[in-house]
Amino acid sequence: MKALSERSQHVVHLTHNDLDAAGADAIHRLRYGEVFTVWSSVGKFASLFNAVAGAPGRGDLLSISDLGCQNGYAGTIRKAKSNGWRIEWRDHHRWRPEEIAAVESLVDVLHVDPSVCATAIVARDLLPGDATAAAIARVVCDYDLWKHEDPRSRMLGMVVMRKGNREYVRDRLVEGEFSDPHIEQVYADITREMQEKIGKSLRHTKIYGTKYRIAFAPLYGYPSETAHAIRDEMGTDIEVVVSSGGKFSIRSVPAISHLIARQFGGGGHPNAAGGTFQFGLVDRIAFLLLKKTGHFIRLAAFAETL
Repeated sequence: MKALSERSQHVVHLTHNDLDAAGADAIHRLRYGEVFTVWSSVGKFASLFNAVAGAPGRGDLLSISDLGCQNGYAGTIRKAKSNGWRIEWRDHHRWRPEEIAAVESLVDVLHVDPSVCATAIVARDLLPGDATAAAIARVVCDYDLWKHEDPRSRMLGMVVMRKGNREYVRDRLVEGEFSDPHIEQVYADITREMQEKIGKSLRHTKIYGTKYRIAFAPLYGYPSETAHAIRDEMGTDIEVVVSSGGKFSIRSVPAISHLIARQFGGGGHPNAAGGTFQFGLVDRIAFLLLKKTGHFIRLAAFAETL
């Protein structure tokens, strides 16, 4: 907060913490030069947004990208505007019509488009016709939308997940570079580690459901890759990968992941989302020892209604 209050930059970019966010931040820097970036998980977005909103805006731009709307944000937006911020919001998650209507009337720009990644929306708005921005958007969308047509996207997406690499990848994207020896070495290290962790998750996978074949597995790392490995190996329709604290990532063949995640305090895309099981002591013990909890039954039962 001290750094934010003393910033020299006139653009503050509040964004997610994955490759899509890194791509969006790269394009902000191509457009504006100096940018004060705040990386945020979905769970910390509300508190970070509120913190930035309470800082002096001085007429500067607060640009939000790759983070969806949640209840109570209208008040935070009003707080930010009263402190002198201009606000632009670009996102590709699913918003309800009433959420769009409420936020659109309060911000300077709101663009929500679930058909592309957030980086593509940012590129389209901030640097239309720019070849570097368009190339960044293509690679990021290939990974974020699981197209798997460009091998560079998988490499960058996985490298960004390892701590300390997000800014490095972002800076290479600003330069129009999508790989270098450092990125390739990190990717090779990650691939070896990932295969070990996915194998461990597969050994503890439990199957539920009748309408849908629903897999639940403990998370040891790499949630998206683990979910897809489970689908390939077990022919599942829905994969729920759960951390020891109760947070889960969900992937689904039917377009219902976001609906299930919202039932458990989360959200996301129709085929990929995340939420949280409220683990009590019994849940923690059961998950530690048996790799399952009663929440699995609740989620499976809800999914079967969709």
